[in-house]
Amino acid sequence: MKDLLENVYQLSIAVLLLCSVISVRLLKNLKRERKLSSFEYTMYLIIRIAIFLWLVSFLLIHYGA
Repeated sequence: MKDLLENVYQLSIAVLLLCSVISVRLLKNLKRERKLSSFEYTMYLIIRIAIFLWLVSFLLIHYGA
């Protein structure tokens, strides 16, 4: 049961990361077409920071001290 929950957890992280990357890409394309609203810009920054923090924590957990 614990293995199943861990697999579901890892799958959910992968799905959230994929959705975040797609959202950033869409916002980046939208930014080229027009100026982003304050909400869109804030969302763009928060998602980029979250992806970066996840990547750093993943690397530290699996390859760091």
